Amino acid sequence: MTVWQYIIGAAIILVSIALVALVLMQESRSAGLSGAIAGGADTFFGKGKGKSMEKKLEKGTKILAAAFFVLTLGATVLFMFIF
Repeated sequence: MTVWQYIIGAAIILVSIALVALVLMQESRSAGLSGAIAGGADTFFGKGKGKSMEKKLEKGTKILAAAFFVLTLGATVLFMFIF
């Protein structure tokens, strides 16, 4: 194995562990029909929610998911066609 395979493999592992941790730190959504009905009212009255910790966790999750996708796709293409 080359050094690049170790580096990219370690990066994928670290990003995946961080992604799992961020998902587990988020609050669970309301389940069932009552959650679907109350969810619309909750977002209407929660305009100041943009700076909350939950919003930051959601943004971090999106960023790490994109990074995981790019790293995995890049590693696949790199190791299939170059190494």
